[in-house]
Amino acid sequence: MDKKKIKEKLEKERDTLLEEMRDMGKLNTDTGEWDATPEESDVPETDQNDMADRFEDFEEKSSTIKVLESRLNSILKALKNINKESFGVCEVCKKDIELSRLEANPAARTCKKHLNKTSK
Repeated sequence: MDKKKIKEKLEKERDTLLEEMRDMGKLNTDTGEWDATPEESDVPETDQNDMADRFEDFEEKSSTIKVLESRLNSILKALKNINKESFGVCEVCKKDIELSRLEANPAARTCKKHLNKTSK
């Protein structure tokens, strides 16, 4: 397993995720979590439809940020653990994670057999 190549892929994905998240929200330094930010408006909203559209956009951003934040946390954990012997080892069965799986998802914590099972 080429950990240097995997690390580069993880860092690239981390940077992409951070850029996307900054476009939709900001990091709350008190909680360490990302919060969506509403779209800026120069004029007061008087139309109910415009207000509903802005609210819907905000809700969509909030939902998307939660998904991206979860992925970012997986990437950060993988980067933190990449130099440990346990990196690339399934958390369930303790066997090596398939190289094809790591290439597709360098932050994978389980082998294909245990894809939907992770220890907390």
